Amino acid sequence: MKIYYSILFCFIGLSINAQDYFEMSPRLEEAYKNVLSLKFSKAEQALKKVAIEEPDNALQFYVANYLDILKIYIDEDKALYKKLDPMRSKRIELIKRGDKNSPFFLFSQAEIRLQWAIVKGKLGEYFNAALEVRRAFKLLEENAHKFPDFMPNKKSLGILHALVGTIPDEYKWGAKLIGMSGTIAQGQREIEEVLQYAKNHEFAFEEETIVMYAMLLLNLGNKGDDAWQTIQSTRIDPTTTPLGCFALANVAIRTGQNDKAIRILKNRPQGADYYDFHFLDLMLGEAKLNRLDTDADKFILGFIEQTKSQSYIKEAYQKLAWFELINKNMDGYQKYMYLCSIKGNTQIESDKKAMRAATTKEIPNVDLLKARLLFDGGYYQAAYDILEKNTIELFSSPKNKLEYTYRKARISQGLDKMNMAKKLYTQTIENGQNQPFYFACKAALEMGIIHEQEKAVNLAAQYFKKCLSIKPEEYKNSLHQQAKAGLNRLKKS
Repeated sequence: MKIYYSILFCFIGLSINAQDYFEMSPRLEEAYKNVLSLKFSKAEQALKKVAIEEPDNALQFYVANYLDILKIYIDEDKALYKKLDPMRSKRIELIKRGDKNSPFFLFSQAEIRLQWAIVKGKLGEYFNAALEVRRAFKLLEENAHKFPDFMPNKKSLGILHALVGTIPDEYKWGAKLIGMSGTIAQGQREIEEVLQYAKNHEFAFEEETIVMYAMLLLNLGNKGDDAWQTIQSTRIDPTTTPLGCFALANVAIRTGQNDKAIRILKNRPQGADYYDFHFLDLMLGEAKLNRLDTDADKFILGFIEQTKSQSYIKEAYQKLAWFELINKNMDGYQKYMYLCSIKGNTQIESDKKAMRAATTKEIPNVDLLKARLLFDGGYYQAAYDILEKNTIELFSSPKNKLEYTYRKARISQGLDKMNMAKKLYTQTIENGQNQPFYFACKAALEMGIIHEQEKAVNLAAQYFKKCLSIKPEEYKNSLHQQAKAGLNRLKKS
């Protein structure tokens, strides 16, 4: 990369009086696709050629930034972050030398800011991340005014509008204060417009947009089947792109298609051409754990041993502890929960939850744990059979009693036994709404979703609001975001 930048700035110096242009040329698109495929060496080679053959093409700075951001994000490399952070402002200044009448002029500046916002957020710099998002939003809004039909802009603005729409009412003043507004429906319409355009036109950002749309359907639209249909019916090949493999496997796992996820992850692209993305090992290990496979541990251990990231480490050790517990190895369970308590960090919610479990030293009930894992994999009948062998009276702690009704409700819902699910969810809410556990909050969310599907709008709204009123120590933000999304869907209907 040092050689690339030397050549780049040399040509910049020679063309100081020329106005740079923006073009997703074949060579630059090749670099961009290699970045998304995590073929970073090939991407760097293509960028070097762009610097020589197209020195005045300012769009190269956007692609180069994307490459750097993915490296930092995947590895959480703070040293690389500090080294490359100055490039953010330098690249934006270089882009500002470009043609101001191009729709890429403001768009590429906004994209660079959004990319850095994601990294800053992951590294815990939440205030700086928020500032970058605000600046990016303003640039995209200005660009939308100037170029209302520019599809790359709609891609990014659409997802921001949708995310702003999930902010709870009591915090909306903050978004308004910094000049951000939007709704989930607005964002979804914009992204759908982009995808419709991509069906009939060459669009370099198509795969990126498809993944965004699938995640929006999954996380905010409560449309898991639609998310799966969207992502698996595209040209994204999980055997040639690790990020595509991640996206398809993630949607498969979260829509109860665990066996498909395992097949996707086992056939992921590997080799010298690809930048290491060890998180896929963790995903495979967790998917196999959901199926109670006896070799699930080796993939989780592989992730721990090879990743440079400090995120997901506590979660990984907790999953290894669970593996040992369900295989009746209490010493192994204790060992991994101890490592959970001293390794990794607590930047993300799943690591925070793992750390709480390690601190309390409460050992999960094996049957409840097996039922949970099987449910997460979509093996509903096997999970139900385990709980049917037990009754609530067999569980000694209040937490386990609460989890029993919650787990049985979730599994009943998966089996389409809605009357039983409603009864058990109601019991969970009544007994758990003042407890620190997430079960009651999630139960209220699921009750809202059930009534939404049954077109009982008033009841659905009542339960989504109930979810927002419960404030558990675990998963509060994500559960409240989903409840807010539910209320927004009801307004749309």
